[in-house]
Amino acid sequence: MRLHFVWIGKTKDRHCQALVADFVGRISHFAPCEVSELKEPPGPSDERRVVALESAKLLSAVERDDYVVLLDEGGRMLSSPELAEFVAARQQAGVKRLAFIIGGFAGVSAEVKERAHLRLALSRLTLTHELARVVLAEQTYRALTLLAGLPYHKS
Repeated sequence: MRLHFVWIGKTKDRHCQALVADFVGRISHFAPCEVSELKEPPGPSDERRVVALESAKLLSAVERDDYVVLLDEGGRMLSSPELAEFVAARQQAGVKRLAFIIGGFAGVSAEVKERAHLRLALSRLTLTHELARVVLAEQTYRALTLLAGLPYHKS
């Protein structure tokens, strides 16, 4: 199963960028992995327009048969072992690509929410989008090490 991380905007903080790159590199030892950093709409705009433009980009970045997980503060919370079980179940179900989406600052449209098979909350705490990218990449790596029986999970 391939993994695809999709989000709006480049990771500008060099520390977050380095951590995401490190975890994506680690993940690729277990599964093919790609990151799509979608361009933010240019210029100032009202939030509705931004959401519409960004949501269209997000939807175009996922394939028809992708299993889509949308990061959403109101979504379901999973423990690390539960996330590993979720990934394993998608693998066993024959999912070709698991796509994780992080929307922009203004959120996502109803269409993106409807396209998602799962809405996942990383925490009830408010995280910056860049920090959420790091946590998502790290937790995905942790899930894969759990499934492989490696000791990383216990660290």
